[in-house]
Amino acid sequence: MKHLAVNIIILNLLLLPGCSSTPKEQKQTEPEPPLVLPDIGEELPVSTFGEIWGYVVAGREASLTKGLPLSDIGYFGAEIDSYGKLIEVPDRRKISFPARVHLVVACNGRALTHFTLMPGSQERKALIADLLAAAKNFDGLQIDFENVSARDADAYFTFLKELRAGLPDDKMFTAALRAYTRKVPDAVYDYEKIAPVVDRILVMAYDEHWSTSKPGSIASLKWCRDVASYSLKVIGREKLIMGLPFYGRAWGNHNPSRALTHSTTSDLIRERGVTIGREEGIPVFDYDVTVSVKVYYEDEYSLSARMQMYKSMNVGAIGFWRIGQETQSVWKFLKLEPEQ
Repeated sequence: MKHLAVNIIILNLLLLPGCSSTPKEQKQTEPEPPLVLPDIGEELPVSTFGEIWGYVVAGREASLTKGLPLSDIGYFGAEIDSYGKLIEVPDRRKISFPARVHLVVACNGRALTHFTLMPGSQERKALIADLLAAAKNFDGLQIDFENVSARDADAYFTFLKELRAGLPDDKMFTAALRAYTRKVPDAVYDYEKIAPVVDRILVMAYDEHWSTSKPGSIASLKWCRDVASYSLKVIGREKLIMGLPFYGRAWGNHNPSRALTHSTTSDLIRERGVTIGREEGIPVFDYDVTVSVKVYYEDEYSLSARMQMYKSMNVGAIGFWRIGQETQSVWKFLKLEPEQ
């Protein structure tokens, strides 16, 4: 019996995971192909897409010039006031352009968004009714709520579902969502969950670096590739619009604007050797400081490289924030695919 017990123990050890004499093959993930960029000065290719969206801000309709290759216009922007009412709906008649025009509605501020999305509230019911009424004058409705908190994720989702149910089938329903490069646990803007409810999702693939971050590209090519790769996988080509920025940002290495204690002010006076004056008895002084500024922006080369990358990934639609901020030369390298 003793020998039998030893043999059973040895057999069990041999069957344990990881104890096999033949190691399991590890699944190898293929590395991303390197980014291929045209040489500076090289003739840029023309990028062709099935849909090209451009955002236009109310009051700046003149920036929408004749002949731009746009299939859709996001007309920005209606807002929600502090009482949850829809305000600043732009006048659809001010845009005469051969494209679908979508009413874009924004809600600024996390507290206001929470208040607006409150399930069962009269404010939410009234807002949905106002949105459905306003959308009658447009080809579509886009919700651009960028400050939804994690606790309001379900409320936001049911809000979208109610709007979809209330819109006629001939009205396009879209959402502008934050850019992700991977599945994020408990993400507010769950692509997989939201995609079945809407006709399109504009993924805002910009602000990789923002006004208060460290300096960097608004949308670096590698980051955009990761965003597009994930978005294509979970949203799907038919519903995905990849957003591109027309704007840039500047960062300075010094911002003197701040509140000062008396001891800090005294240190400044001593360090800078300033002359103190008075205005109505209040002490005041001036000093100069050198600021180093770094600027990232977009030109036809960077935009073309990003568009060609999306095209190579089989992205079918792109959207620009916003018309009027771009270099006009970019339009030479864009074309709409003819309708089937």
